[in-house]
Amino acid sequence: MHPSRRRLLMWSLLAAGFLLVNFHRTATAVLADSLARTFDTDAAGLGLLHASFFYIYAALQLPAGLVVDRYGPRRVAAVGLGVMTAGVLAFAAAESFTSAFLARAAVGLGGSVLYVATLRFCATWFDATAYATMTGLTIAAAGVGGILATTPLALAIEASGWRSALLAAGAAGGTVAVGIGLFVRDHPGARIASDGGGTPPSFAQVVTNTRHVLSEVETWLLGVMLFFVLGTNFTVLGLWGVPFIVDVYGVSVATASTYVLLGNVGFVFGSPAFGLLSDRLERRTGLIVAAALAFTGSYVALLAAPPLPVVGGAFFLALFANGGVALAFTVAKERHRQAVGGTVTGVINSLGYFGAAVLPAVLGYVLDSYWTGDVINGARVYTPLGYRVAFGVAVATGVAATLCALTLHYRESTSASAAT
Repeated sequence: MHPSRRRLLMWSLLAAGFLLVNFHRTATAVLADSLARTFDTDAAGLGLLHASFFYIYAALQLPAGLVVDRYGPRRVAAVGLGVMTAGVLAFAAAESFTSAFLARAAVGLGGSVLYVATLRFCATWFDATAYATMTGLTIAAAGVGGILATTPLALAIEASGWRSALLAAGAAGGTVAVGIGLFVRDHPGARIASDGGGTPPSFAQVVTNTRHVLSEVETWLLGVMLFFVLGTNFTVLGLWGVPFIVDVYGVSVATASTYVLLGNVGFVFGSPAFGLLSDRLERRTGLIVAAALAFTGSYVALLAAPPLPVVGGAFFLALFANGGVALAFTVAKERHRQAVGGTVTGVINSLGYFGAAVLPAVLGYVLDSYWTGDVINGARVYTPLGYRVAFGVAVATGVAATLCALTLHYRESTSASAAT
């Protein structure tokens, strides 16, 4: 096989694994009513169940980066996807809220390494000038997973039930895990029997690398910005987007999921578009600022509960802008040598997904404060005012993310001017 085709095949396997990660972390929006009925829980409980994935996912991003730097993408991704598959199967079989919580946490445990492993693979196998583009395509693959977690999942649930739908997704994950273990190689020219590709860094080197990454102000600006943007998008699109449309507009779950699907279409196209534009212009932070402003504007549009086409457009814009903010990973990578690529990616990704662990409970608490007292088909119904307050919180996170982006742009521009 031609080397370029082999490289794309290996990337495709890793990207397919990350696609499944995003499928499972966003599927609770469509599963919300089914889970509320099955486990007899309220909005705060659903937020907790949804966030159980992100608690462990966020906590393990830094360790994931260190492990990937030491052992390589192939082993780490194959084992991680295997663990995630076991968690999915356990979640599908769960009979209590506690067992479902623990199973979904296991899904987050296994899935925590896939993104870092894929970006580490891209940094090794692709030219530096294509890194932003490949990062965008990797995130686009995740967007396809988000699309599958909307209308297709809703139709599968209607046809066979939520447990059967998740069992099928688990089987797909197991297949991809085997493919990664058999075909992916960590380095160009690596031997099949041993593709370590060099001596792993020592523990002392790992500690030094981590301290250096954490000591930079830019690391924290990038991470906090991702905290607000990823946290908000995964909370709204991954959990409350479908219930919002069902409660406020009185449509079915399947119909509501089509509007959330538009958001995931934005996720698919946003990252490649911003990545390609960034590589062509050789500009990063200015595009990040523009994306953060667009993200904020999308949630401002939702404050007044606009017509459904506008809701779909706002969801699309919020996730499209997510692709511009994701240039944070390129900025972080370009600030450091390749040997610590997994570490710096893990650090800022950890901060981003910590937001996805915290914000579901915050918005769930807000919505429970505006419960109408009605329960339809086992799920609580919330008022339009409650959703408006929740989207007000989303706007506030957008303002905070924009301030981080502006500060980052100023510091990077000042640094570049001083170097010339």
